[in-house]
Amino acid sequence: MSLTRADLEADQLRRHYEQFYPELPLVPRHEFDASLERALDAVGTGHDLWLFAYGSLIWNPLFRFAEQRPARVRGLHRRFCLWSRMGRGSPEHPGLMLALEHGGRCQGFLFRIPSGDVRTELTLIWRREMTMGSYDARWVNAQVGGQSHRALCFVINRRCRQYAGKLPTDQVVEVLATASGRLGSAADYLFQTVDCLRAHGVQDAPLFDLARQVLDTRARAARIEACPEVGA
Repeated sequence: MSLTRADLEADQLRRHYEQFYPELPLVPRHEFDASLERALDAVGTGHDLWLFAYGSLIWNPLFRFAEQRPARVRGLHRRFCLWSRMGRGSPEHPGLMLALEHGGRCQGFLFRIPSGDVRTELTLIWRREMTMGSYDARWVNAQVGGQSHRALCFVINRRCRQYAGKLPTDQVVEVLATASGRLGSAADYLFQTVDCLRAHGVQDAPLFDLARQVLDTRARAARIEACPEVGA
């Protein structure tokens, strides 16, 4: 299944975690609400919000926006450094998801949320990204052509239990090629991100190469399953 706007409107992620995974250290409600209010205060009354997206938010945003533009931020890069034990994996076989790490640069997308929609839409985004404490919300300067926009983005929280650090490439490939969870496979998460970037002419050579390696690994596994003697 895929995550929907209705899920976020009903706060279904938190409800699901509380019901089926009570051992998970979710961000307490009062801390969650306070962090959302701080972000809203930083936007300011009557101002649009620019949001920088780099992973699933670019191909399944679920929030209403007025415009979308390819953009770049410096000092951050996307990396598969976040374990997923439910959405794209399981407790027994965790998957991996993208997050922003410090260093380098990242090509992604800016979304503009009109001022009148900021509270409603940012609340849904917060429920999606901030419930488990996997990210820190940060303000960055995103470049669009010759213009710079102050934008909100979600950077990995290295203190969270889901933080995977910098894993060897062969381990990342193996995890992405084999893990699957409630929201689908880790491989599909990667492929959808790559497809969206390519469709908009956004380049990310390391991510594209990773997708190729995952495709090769999955194809090799399928051949071995069909003809076990191939792997002998």
